[in-house]
Amino acid sequence: MTDNITEGSPASDTSLPADGYVGDPAVRAEWDNRYADRQQLWSGQPNGGLVAEVAGLMPGRVLDVGCGEGADAVWLARGGWDVTALEVSGVALERAAGHARDAGVTVRWVHAALTEAALPPASFDLVSAQYPALLRTPDAAAERALLAAVAPGGVLLLVHHAGMDTQHAHDSGFDPADYVWPSMVAALLTDDWKVEVNEQRPRLAPDGGAGAHHTDDLVLRARRLR
Repeated sequence: MTDNITEGSPASDTSLPADGYVGDPAVRAEWDNRYADRQQLWSGQPNGGLVAEVAGLMPGRVLDVGCGEGADAVWLARGGWDVTALEVSGVALERAAGHARDAGVTVRWVHAALTEAALPPASFDLVSAQYPALLRTPDAAAERALLAAVAPGGVLLLVHHAGMDTQHAHDSGFDPADYVWPSMVAALLTDDWKVEVNEQRPRLAPDGGAGAHHTDDLVLRARRLR
């Protein structure tokens, strides 16, 4: 990881610290290659589902899971949130850090897989995962990591592409069965949680960027009660 957030290290908006990636090197390489193939992969605008669901929330500590090129992280920081942004791709993080510098905001960058990152448990007022590529495992490690990061009183917001979870495996090698979908996270919610939103809705999509062709979202918003 890039900052030792468990010890309260100051965040940096000027550069990424020395590489200390924690996670599967093959996953990192896959995403590094995907980002390196294009000068800009995403739209550069915050995700519409995030903007809609965060409206009215009091800014606090937020974990941006799979931050990509940093559009959501920068938008949240501009809104007064204390942002920790996690990403497996070093290429993406370099771009994200540059966007944060240009915007004059502070973001704490973590170069790690969600399940490997040494995140302080139950400490984020908002955990945002926008279209995350979280690998499914028998022990539901990614799902449990999302839930474990949310502080009592905090919110988990998971937004994904509707319909992808029911598709068949692609010739490209993409198999929806390999990934975590909102229904899998919702299935783990106990009486310690209150589901505030669990629905399919038209996607509020910024122009351009990969994934812009998807028209509907699955939105899961749950508040941790205790």
